Amino acid sequence: MATAREIMTGGAECIGENETLEAAARKMKDLDVGSLPICGEDNRLKGMLTDRDIVIKCLAEGGDPRSVKAGEFGQGKPVTIGADDSIEEAIRTMQDHQVRRLPVIDGHNLVGVLSQGDIAKNYPEDRVGELVAFISY
Repeated sequence: MATAREIMTGGAECIGENETLEAAARKMKDLDVGSLPICGEDNRLKGMLTDRDIVIKCLAEGGDPRSVKAGEFGQGKPVTIGADDSIEEAIRTMQDHQVRRLPVIDGHNLVGVLSQGDIAKNYPEDRVGELVAFISY
C-alpha cells in the first residue's frame, strides 16, 4: 500500500500564527481550500485552521476576524502523519482523532496535507465507502 508522501497534496501553504483570520480566509479563497496549517514564527506546525473554525469559533461568537489571530486556534499538539507512514496508519489516525485532513511531516518539516479525498482517490474502489464511514463516524 502507498505511503502518505505518495498520495498527499504537496506544497501546503501555512497561515502564520500571528496573521489574522481575515488573512486566513483570504488565503483559503485564493488557494481554493477549506483549511490551512498554522505555522509558528519558528516555522513549526502549530495546528490546523478550517473555514468552519472561522465561522463557528470566531464569527458566530461575535469575534472580529480582522483582529483574532490564527494562532489562537492552534492549541495543543497538532495531529499529524509521517511522510513515510502507510495509508492504513493515516486512516487509523483520522479515525482516532475524527479529522478529515492530516498535515504530513518529514522530520520537523511540513511537506503536504493528506485529505480523506486523497486517500479515497487512491484506495480500492470497493473499500471507499468503508473509509468514509470510518473517518466520518
